[in-house]
Amino acid sequence: MGLFGKSQEPNPKDKVNEWCSKLRKESLQLDRQIRGIQREEEKVKRSLKEAAKKGDREVCMILAKEIINSRKAISKIHTSKAHINSISMQMKNQLATLRIAGAVQKSTEVMKSMQQLIKIPEVAATMRDLSKEMMKAGIIEEMLEDTFEGLEDTEELEEAAQEEVDKVLWEITAGQLGKAPDALTDSLPVREQAGAEEEEDDLEAMQSRLQALKS
Repeated sequence: MGLFGKSQEPNPKDKVNEWCSKLRKESLQLDRQIRGIQREEEKVKRSLKEAAKKGDREVCMILAKEIINSRKAISKIHTSKAHINSISMQMKNQLATLRIAGAVQKSTEVMKSMQQLIKIPEVAATMRDLSKEMMKAGIIEEMLEDTFEGLEDTEELEEAAQEEVDKVLWEITAGQLGKAPDALTDSLPVREQAGAEEEEDDLEAMQSRLQALKS
């Protein structure tokens, strides 16, 4: 509190440093999510290889799609990290400006990156708060209200195309499945009935863990 109960205005340099710290934390959190998804992907790969050995075509297809979805999720997270890095670089420029001019300046680059990041569920809450603070500080202009709407809606991953599934099957099974279209239509040995229910339970549990990491 300042004199007469009024709050002192925050120092612009302190605010910029605070934003940089929050951005670093978000980036580290995204790195942890990537590692988590990659660990789950390795488990799915092992299960796919086992299913291929047993000739379970249906399970192989499901697991291949899970691998594709995990890779797409990782790609989107990397894109988010790139936007965060862009904002961090702009914040460093703001610190240089503060030392010279004593005031922050508007940045169209920060504006563009913020507009992208507030649509990403993994970082939406933090970026929404940061964008509001940056608007007050004059770094970015006020964004349209509808930009902030629907932030809780998780973007559904696109359904894997058959060509993508073929490539993953070929990759994971070392050519046993997936390269040629007719390879997927050939009849495979029917899996033994014993243990089928246990495999399905393991598959469901694995899918649930992967979905939890992406949400």
